[in-house]
Amino acid sequence: MVIFLLRRLLSSIVVLFFAVSLTFLLTRSLPGGPFDREKASSAQVQEALLEKYKLNGSLWQQYTAYLRDLMHLDLRVSFKYRDWSVAEILGQKMPTSIKLGGVAFLIASIAGVFIGALAAMRRNTVLDWSAMFGAIVAISIPSFITGPFLIAVFALWLGWLPVGGWGRVDHLILPAVCLAAPYVAYVARLMRNSLLDVLKSDFLRTAKAKGLTESQALVRHAMKVAILPVVTYLGPLAAHLLTGSMIVESVFNISGAGSIFVNAIQNRDAFLLCGAVVIYCTLLIVFNLIVDLLYSVLDKRIQLHA
Repeated sequence: MVIFLLRRLLSSIVVLFFAVSLTFLLTRSLPGGPFDREKASSAQVQEALLEKYKLNGSLWQQYTAYLRDLMHLDLRVSFKYRDWSVAEILGQKMPTSIKLGGVAFLIASIAGVFIGALAAMRRNTVLDWSAMFGAIVAISIPSFITGPFLIAVFALWLGWLPVGGWGRVDHLILPAVCLAAPYVAYVARLMRNSLLDVLKSDFLRTAKAKGLTESQALVRHAMKVAILPVVTYLGPLAAHLLTGSMIVESVFNISGAGSIFVNAIQNRDAFLLCGAVVIYCTLLIVFNLIVDLLYSVLDKRIQLHA
């Protein structure tokens, strides 16, 4: 186990290195500079800005200088928001997105697994058809349609929940449901198909022949195996949801991290973009590691090898 974790740690460092390197080099290789949109300024001012941000050397010098700062956990200062460091911007935006994404992840995983398992156990019934039709609808309708629809029904018409904003528990409900809806559908379809395959397996028939009831065989054996593909999907999904959604946050007027990637690219803010990439890749690596560890817990046939 220790060797496995050390190996994954080393591979994670390599993945982060290549992700950050590629992001920085591609961003800085684009035509133009980060200060081209500034109001007309003298060459001396432009040179002073480049020197301040350590961008006055060759691309290789800029890259190596940035890596040295990154090794000291210095994400530098944003090009666009010059009074804010990248760490401060992420520290302000990320908690909101993590809270929203965490609630959405719980809704997607719990509701998706429950609906998928129920549909598989009631295969070819009205319940199964309704669940799968609802899944197709949830996948097909984009968030910028689902969000205003939820606002119109539950906020404006019924008056049960606030239109938008942030600060109270009820502010979480509509955006979390909107963000989770398509992923509930994905998880439900994945769980249904996986459980249907497991229900046909020989080991489950053997468990029933030894005296287990259908519900006991389902809980003790079938669910543990059937949920493995779902767990694989939930790892990257958690990283995706926790880093925010620009559309959902815009619709519900939430100041989160969802717009960081788009704004950083539009502003050619290489340091902010690299900082966001570091956060996203770290979450992805961590959750994929958790998935690997859960595999060995859910299915004893799977062993972790160095």
